Amino acid sequence: MSLNGSGGGAGRAIFTFVVFIAGLASSFTAQAQAQAPAPASSLAPQTGAPQTGAAQPTPIIQGVLVRGNQRIEAGTVTSYLPLQPGMPADPELLDLSLKTLFNTGLFSDVSLEMQENGALMIDVKENPIVNRVIFDGNKKIKEDKITEEIQLAPRIIYTRSKVQADAQRIVELYRAKGRFAASVTPKVTPLAQNRIDVIFEIDEGPKTGVAKVNFVGNKVFTDIELGGVILTKESRWWRFFTSNDNYDPDRLEFERELLRKHYGRNGYADFSVLSAVAELTPDRKDFFITFTVDEGPKYTVGEVRVKTTLAKLDEDVLERFIPIRTGTTFDSEKIESSVESITFATGSTGYAFVDVNPRLSRHAETNTMDITFEVNEGPRVYVERINIKGNTRTLDKIIRREVRIAEGDPFNRVLVDRSKSRVRSLGFFKEVEIEEKPGSAPDRTELDITVQEQATGSFSIGIGVSSTDNFIVDLSVEERNLMGRGQLLRFRAQASSRTRQVNIQFTQPYFLGRNLAAGVSAFNQRTNFRESGFIRNRIGFGLNTGFQISEYGRGGLNYQFTNDDVTIDRRLSTTVPVGGDPLSVLIPGATPISVAVDGQGAQVVTATLCDFVIRSLDPTCQSRGQFVTSLIGASISFDTRNDPFRPTRGWRAVLSTRFAGVGGDVNYYQTEVSGAYYHRLIGKFVGVLKGRAGYIDGYGGDDVRLSDRFFEGASSFRGFEVAGVGPRFVTRFDSRRNRPDGQSIGAKAYAIGTVEILLPLPLPKEYGIRAALFSDFGTVGLVDESTKFINGDTSLFLDVPLLDADGVQVLDDMGNAIILTTLAPVQDALALRVSAGVSVSWDSPFGPVRFDFAKVLRKEIYDQTEGFRFSAGTSF
Repeated sequence: MSLNGSGGGAGRAIFTFVVFIAGLASSFTAQAQAQAPAPASSLAPQTGAPQTGAAQPTPIIQGVLVRGNQRIEAGTVTSYLPLQPGMPADPELLDLSLKTLFNTGLFSDVSLEMQENGALMIDVKENPIVNRVIFDGNKKIKEDKITEEIQLAPRIIYTRSKVQADAQRIVELYRAKGRFAASVTPKVTPLAQNRIDVIFEIDEGPKTGVAKVNFVGNKVFTDIELGGVILTKESRWWRFFTSNDNYDPDRLEFERELLRKHYGRNGYADFSVLSAVAELTPDRKDFFITFTVDEGPKYTVGEVRVKTTLAKLDEDVLERFIPIRTGTTFDSEKIESSVESITFATGSTGYAFVDVNPRLSRHAETNTMDITFEVNEGPRVYVERINIKGNTRTLDKIIRREVRIAEGDPFNRVLVDRSKSRVRSLGFFKEVEIEEKPGSAPDRTELDITVQEQATGSFSIGIGVSSTDNFIVDLSVEERNLMGRGQLLRFRAQASSRTRQVNIQFTQPYFLGRNLAAGVSAFNQRTNFRESGFIRNRIGFGLNTGFQISEYGRGGLNYQFTNDDVTIDRRLSTTVPVGGDPLSVLIPGATPISVAVDGQGAQVVTATLCDFVIRSLDPTCQSRGQFVTSLIGASISFDTRNDPFRPTRGWRAVLSTRFAGVGGDVNYYQTEVSGAYYHRLIGKFVGVLKGRAGYIDGYGGDDVRLSDRFFEGASSFRGFEVAGVGPRFVTRFDSRRNRPDGQSIGAKAYAIGTVEILLPLPLPKEYGIRAALFSDFGTVGLVDESTKFINGDTSLFLDVPLLDADGVQVLDDMGNAIILTTLAPVQDALALRVSAGVSVSWDSPFGPVRFDFAKVLRKEIYDQTEGFRFSAGTSF
């Protein structure tokens, strides 16, 4: 008796056929014997003689032998068998043994045969070992990407099922890239010692694009508007930075959900996608994609109520947490946010397990929808275990400290979502997913937090231009996750036409294992304040700490020590009459740079501007010199924005204060506050309201030095030049620009607000172009009385001529300029300024680019304005 074949099914078929033939032959033999005449001596039955036609007994297996194995030990082969020596060679067990050996994947052929001596002989042919996996013809998908997706690899046992599955998986990869004509042909090259090379010959074929995206049944929103909602875009030559212009069948289901959310946000609760069909063009190069939709009626919100059976909960109080109001357009996203708000509110009252179920009641006759939130006690489920996966570099504790829920806590969906957001905001991971798994009991659950690490170190050299700095060269080396401990180490060197600086910084986000960030920095800066006429060289260091005060709030303390050297790098020359003392025009102790004699014998004295008596009262000169500043500061911030980079809702507020005088030469106190509020308006329009304010003043007999004052303008107050708004020391009238000109002397106070509307442009997101309408308004002013001292000298006053509509000076009958007004040298008006305009930014392939077009609507006569500003840069 023997079993063999190239597969379990084949072996069973042969075995069954052999048994059938044997049984049939036995039957014919029995019939023949019954019909033939028997000898007289054999008619009588013989005692102990076997009966004719009786079944043969099943042989007993005396031993098991293996033949044909090369790498695999005989004991390994026999360990898979359900048969052992001493057992009967039952046909069903033999068939099961044959299938078991094939299922191991170790053999390409197996046969079983009973020997005459009762031994079971197993003949095997081992599957080869893969020596190499070679990809031929792949250009659009890198080899390492394909290798990650297939089963076969060097030193893996080859099977036909594996190579077929791998070929199909490679085809799927190309289809996901929009190449539906791709084909893969696997080939095998035999080598010595039963090894093989597996070669996948790949024909990538042309890229299958999207010729047209059609929408059928839409009346409220146009095809262009709905095309901006979904990810798939029509193929165009300029979309070489994206893969959304090729057909991906897996993307269609997600786009159904995107359309449903879009309509749901705008009141169409009954919206549905009836079908999403992709049709291949006759030339098999592109697809036509058609979405058939049923928009349904638009609903407004009717009655909004909360019902609960829990004793400690007040329905009226819970209704205050619902951001939905009667009469407004129905918004499905607000339903979800209402559930989160109610869950948080009930949790604060001691109910960890609540089930918030929104019930929607439609009124077709009025197209209104009543919303009732039923709050009941939910099933008690606890977090049994939290597993961290995929963090090949970042330590577990770095991730766990951002998780808002702990093992043993009641399960809370809102806290799980918040944990995901916090882990993602670390910036260490490309992907973050949290999956729930059943625990050891029905009331237990496990959370698997799976992360995908991304590069956190960077080395960049940046080049840029701007209206402020002309050119910028930036060198930066940074590691945001030092040794996987979440520590920040940064070195930066920057040079521009006005600034040169070197800065090194280290931050430990969890100092001594506590939720307390600690950092240290050292810096050296040289800044040319051209608008104020001085140069500041600063060297110093800083210490800072930060700590969490609430889920959305954070506080901080800091100390800074700096040594400033302020110089006035400007020269002035004046003439001293013949026989006069050249030192008489200088302040006591000053030394002239040079003294020359002109052709008439007068002396020309050249010295630093502030050394002349006539200019020594210049507000800029009051701040020159070298001084040490030692200060402490504190800050507090709150941030509830839904996205730290492109928010559409939420708010952020920061309050900071600094106190200089803990040693050193400078005494002042300073307070600043800023805030921003984001709110979605109609459609994709987002409204933004921002505000900033600050105040600084000296104490102990000290005035505020020029370099410590506030300078506003350019990007901080659009429509005005750098330091173009606020107090100014005017010295002349600029006839070319038809405005008083002079130096900015900074302010002790400012308050600036901004109203913005972020515009949804009809352009693909991959362009990275954003635009906003804005209006900046506010005031900048206040200086110390000592700064205004020179206003008592009327000889320094400036006459401002009257100009006509074309900017030409108006003359009187005598040909003299008509004076509009006379300005004191130090101008300081805490008056309202207003500007408005358009801001456009572009995340270009060469770096960020920003354009600001602004029109000043209200200003003071001495303010310096500009209508256009741009900046651009790149890193490589």
